Amino acid sequence: MEELPGALGTSPSLVLRLGQAIFASASLFFMCLEIEFYSYTAFCYLVTIMGLMVPWSLTLAVVDGYSVFVRHLPPQARVTAIIVAGDWVLSFLALAASCSTASVADILLKVGVPYCSAKLCSRYRLSAAMAFLSWFLSLVSALFNLWLLPSL
Repeated sequence: MEELPGALGTSPSLVLRLGQAIFASASLFFMCLEIEFYSYTAFCYLVTIMGLMVPWSLTLAVVDGYSVFVRHLPPQARVTAIIVAGDWVLSFLALAASCSTASVADILLKVGVPYCSAKLCSRYRLSAAMAFLSWFLSLVSALFNLWLLPSL
């Protein structure tokens, strides 16, 4: 069987997973610099989803790192199906969280200073941008693993 770049257990998959974890952590960092995000449900939703994305991505990065550097693990259909399902679910949740956060931050910025200062809203927008990047890498991982699934 030909190895698909980006599939579980390859070095491109390791890079994708580390990128997901880095961008999700950056999104959490920019969102949590101020404690005022609790006032808005969309911001709490982003923190929850990115909080799920970080351990998911780091766990799969450890599996990929083990497979790349220590011993190549043979792909298994059940494990790959679970990973594909998890990637798809987290990908859609991350897209919803980043879209809702970006729209609420944009609305708050247009309303003015009483609701959100320009500095604070720019942090929220930066957090949403990092969440979009994490979503994109998650979608790429899901597509590569979905492509691999029928061949197992």
